[in-house]
Amino acid sequence: MDILKTIKERRSTHSFKKEEISNEILKQIFTYGSYAPTHYMTESWKIKLYQSKGKQAFINAVIASYQRIGMIKDDWNPKTLRMIESMKQFLMEIPHHALIYMEKQHDPIRQEEEYSSVAAFIQNTQLAAWEYGVGMLWTITPYMHDPEFMSEVGLNNETQKISAVLQIGYPNKISRDKGRTPIEEKLEIIDE
Repeated sequence: MDILKTIKERRSTHSFKKEEISNEILKQIFTYGSYAPTHYMTESWKIKLYQSKGKQAFINAVIASYQRIGMIKDDWNPKTLRMIESMKQFLMEIPHHALIYMEKQHDPIRQEEEYSSVAAFIQNTQLAAWEYGVGMLWTITPYMHDPEFMSEVGLNNETQKISAVLQIGYPNKISRDKGRTPIEEKLEIIDE
């Protein structure tokens, strides 16, 4: 394992093979993710992993949310029905969906600290996955902020926050390296 090489070569995965990843490998990947820095060792991240037949209820909740918030029309128009069916099929073909969530903090500083550690957990998880030949797409989607969606997946909008949804599977295609802005354009060094 060469962590620097993995950091540079990891890519977001947009196209997955249909093959599921074993629960044992997924547990190992999430275990490596859990070594993220965490304030006061709270380890705030929690995971709901949808796979196999378990994806159906998750996908139905996503579609219902998109209809509620107006991203998909809520009608019986054949065009709308085809769009819904196409979206369901696309989401079903992704082997695993991991909903990453945390308990909300009343103190805004603690909320930022906890959210930051969850983000570090997600990045560690993506890097560990890449070492196993597993791809992920870290998504932030509108349904994450829909209280009814939260309820449909067994979460409490008042006390919990969805931080991200990870789409997970073996990559069907690996994106090309798009390069990065030279760090000198982002870095300000103050010596005096």
